[in-house]
Amino acid sequence: MSVSIEKETAKELITFKLSHIQKEIHSILNKWEENNSDDFISKAKSGALENAEMDAISVRQLVADYKRLKDLLESIKSV
Repeated sequence: MSVSIEKETAKELITFKLSHIQKEIHSILNKWEENNSDDFISKAKSGALENAEMDAISVRQLVADYKRLKDLLESIKSV
């Protein structure tokens, strides 16, 4: 199934979603008093941050989603 959407509308939707993802990542990092997602994931994985595993999994997925959407936005802008 495919859907047609105006380029500007697509850009606005993707930008909105990117902003939401960024806020979610910052919210989790603030909860653990961390500033960097890579450091947070490493600390959670090593056990330095006790009980942070589920949040680290969420952050890892959010970062992947952010990168995928950022690439999509760039591809739309270049067309």
